[in-house]
Amino acid sequence: MSINYRFPENFWWGSATSATQIEGASEIGGKGKNIWDHWYETEPNRFYNDVGPETTSDFYHHYKEDIQLMKQIGHNTFRLSISWARLMPDGRGEVNEEAVTFYNNVIDELIDNGIEPFVNLFHFDMPMALQDKGGWESREVVEAFAEYAKEAFRLFGDRVSKWFTFNEPIVPVEGGYLYDFHYPNVVDAKRAAQVAYHTAVASAKAVEAYHGSGQQGKIGIILNLTPSYPRSQNPADLRASRIADLFFNRSFLDPSVLGEYPQELVDIITEHGALPATHQGDKELLKANTVDILGVNYYQPRRVKAKENLPNPYGPFLPEWYFDHYEMPGRRMNIYRGWEIYEKGIYDIMMNLKDHYGNIESFISENGMGVQNEDRFLEGGEIQDDYRIDFVREHLKWLHKAIQDGSNAKGYHMWTTMDNWSWSNAYKNRYGFISIDVETKERTLKKSAHWFREVADNNGF
Repeated sequence: MSINYRFPENFWWGSATSATQIEGASEIGGKGKNIWDHWYETEPNRFYNDVGPETTSDFYHHYKEDIQLMKQIGHNTFRLSISWARLMPDGRGEVNEEAVTFYNNVIDELIDNGIEPFVNLFHFDMPMALQDKGGWESREVVEAFAEYAKEAFRLFGDRVSKWFTFNEPIVPVEGGYLYDFHYPNVVDAKRAAQVAYHTAVASAKAVEAYHGSGQQGKIGIILNLTPSYPRSQNPADLRASRIADLFFNRSFLDPSVLGEYPQELVDIITEHGALPATHQGDKELLKANTVDILGVNYYQPRRVKAKENLPNPYGPFLPEWYFDHYEMPGRRMNIYRGWEIYEKGIYDIMMNLKDHYGNIESFISENGMGVQNEDRFLEGGEIQDDYRIDFVREHLKWLHKAIQDGSNAKGYHMWTTMDNWSWSNAYKNRYGFISIDVETKERTLKKSAHWFREVADNNGF
């Protein structure tokens, strides 16, 4: 096989998952309830086909088999998350020993199979005991997160050298406090700003704790960086894209990597009376505790234009007061997810990090394609997901170009390892290299898994 796109030596080939989406065992093993368990109990109709997180793909019982499959697919790295509510059922205080045993077993099994674990501390799954105290609106929860992080570093840091504080922290802000697609279903910009701010402070406190622990690894954050492309070069469209970028990218990127907030964002939040409450010393904390490494999740671009109409003066303040979404004619779509496919976005993100964020060490931590009713493509016992191979290959070409042009990108993780339970969408769209029969839990490699193994073995394609 001739290699046209060769990646740097020791490139990280792998995939990513999250605890709530794959572990199952939500009511056993000493786990406490998180917000997803609670929301499903109270409003099952908000979930696709009324399917909740109680069993999911059952990684809790199948982790040995799954890690063998990861090895078979050519993984040298794998990102998982710890369930805060599993490790600390009440969110703070007593540690659940059954959870310690489970995560120790998973970490050891990965290492024994030549797969380096990348461990993320928070992936949308607030313990319900802490949500009852206000969730990320509460400063007490910020302190609880710092304690949880320290405990995780103590328990697992001797074998884990890549840590991440949060995955896509903007999503609980959007989903839970602006647009009503995550619990607690609040629509309030001031509360959203408080949640975002406290999350950034919690991340900095975890970074501080890790750097003070004496452990020799790296700690970062995983952000879904979605380029905001203007409809045109008209100043009004350019302003719309700049403000969209402030809200959805720079609100976490700047404090995490540069240690400060963009002044224009602060001015906008202030203008709308939504400035969060702060504590003395926060500014210094953020400045002194920036991340060592950045995970980049990329699925689709954001295309925006200047507002067509003035916002409703009686409606709640939302970022969309400053821009409208724009459907570019001729765009290519993943019709199942309603997302545009635009591979060059990955290049533009990495060049932005190079040019404006000190070329921080980074990697693609999620990129993938969800497709509905994949059984249509079953031939000879294997799903022929050529569309997924094409999707990954074309994104990898642009990532390769970014590296050629000086990006400090160290790896590529696909979302996701195995078909997983996807929040309110449940199993509607499948993303995995590994197909899961939801009823029997049988695992089967898809065509893309064999292709990825070849890419990983050759360190390119």
